[in-house]
Parts: sequence; structure tokens; C-alpha cells
Amino acid sequence: MNFLVSNNEIKLVRSLAQKKYRDLHGLFVVEGEKMVAEARRSGFIMEKVYLQDEVGEAAMARLSMMSSPSPALAVLKKPSDSVIEDVREYELPGKGLFLVLDGVRDPGNLGTILRIADWFGIDAVFASGDTVDLFNPKVVQASMGAIFRVKFHYCDIVSLCSRFSLAGGSVYGTFLDGDDIYSKELNLGDVSPSAIVVGNEANGISGDVAQAVTARLFIPPYPRDCRGSESLNVAVATAVAVAEFRRTAI
Repeated sequence: MNFLVSNNEIKLVRSLAQKKYRDLHGLFVVEGEKMVAEARRSGFIMEKVYLQDEVGEAAMARLSMMSSPSPALAVLKKPSDSVIEDVREYELPGKGLFLVLDGVRDPGNLGTILRIADWFGIDAVFASGDTVDLFNPKVVQASMGAIFRVKFHYCDIVSLCSRFSLAGGSVYGTFLDGDDIYSKELNLGDVSPSAIVVGNEANGISGDVAQAVTARLFIPPYPRDCRGSESLNVAVATAVAVAEFRRTAI
């Protein structure tokens, strides 16, 4: 026997595809048996779980935001600390390796960056307000569960970078005219905080943020004197940069 899913429930779940309704209700959706299992193990508050075995294929198809509905879907509450309203009140860590995202707009890129942060043990990820919404369904799916394990905060990243510098930390940015990352002595974050800033897919790191960067890094091509593509994808560049910081720490 299938449990009845009301039209109002379906309308609410489907509305969460849009940021304005995610913000209004403070909710977001995860789909897939693995993702729902990850959500159950996390500290996120789960509002509702829909299983195809319980609600039926027809209802699941109406609830799902995917072209091929998954057997499981959950509605979760957005964490209360995803936005830092005043960076001056944020307790700055004394050490650690952090990522700062300046206007990353593609959901797939953000989801992949979360996976990178999860894999390499990044202490937290900070993002500018114009970065794509963390709870966008495409970001959630692309994160493959990393969204539940990585600390993520939207904030004024210019002020944040300035605070890192004033605290004796380092703020690195990825640029096409920076110093070779493989020959640069890096602050690994083991004594003071170290932040790696990556920029927008089309325009890179913005001017205001660039001024807050204390060291500019460049990932050289191979061969070094023969550049083919104009630049690396932002998620790829993030992976290469973070891997170098972690390799150096070994």
C-alpha cells in the first residue's frame, strides 16, 4: 500500500529547485539512496524522507527534480551557519588550510570543489555572495555527499582575507602571472592559517579580492614554455593547488 503524498507536499518539494524558495523555507533537497544515507549520518536536520517503495513511482516522479527519479528523496533544513553576516565576529582559526571562492558560478564546479575539499581535509570553505548557491540541487548531487562533511560559509571574502593577513596568515591566489607553485615556499597552515583563493570561471579573481591576496601562484603547463589552453578549469586548478599544499606537508 502506498502512502499518499499531497499536492501541497509535491508543490513544496518542487519549489525547492529555486533559490528564493530554498531561502524562504530554509530547506533543500537531496536525491539518491546513497545521498539520503549520507544525510542520515550527518548532523543535518531531516524534515521528510520519501521512498519510492512507500509512495509509488508516480508520486516519486512528481517529487523528483531528476530526469530519472531516484528511489529515495529527502528534504533537509539548511544549516544556520552557512552565512556569516559579520566577518569581524567570526572566530578566526589559529591555523589550518582553507579555500576561498570568488564568484564560482557553475554548480558542477562547486560540487567538485566540495569533493576536493573533503578529500584533502580542507578545514573550511568560504565563498563570496555571488558564488552559486550551495544548496542548488546540481551542487548537492555533484558533491557526492561532501556537502555533509565540509564546513562551508558565505561571507565578505575581502574582509576575511584581510583578517587572515592581519592574524599572520597567508592568502594565496591563483593567477596566470603568479609565481610557480612548484618552486614557491608555501605556508601549509600548520602554524598559522593559510587560504587559497580561486576565482570566477570567466574572469578569475576580482580586483578587490586580488588586492587582499598576499602571494600570487601560477600552475605552469607542460612543457612550461608551450602553453596550449588559455587556463585550467577552476575545479581542476583547485585540485592541483590543494594537492601541492598537501604533498609538501607530507
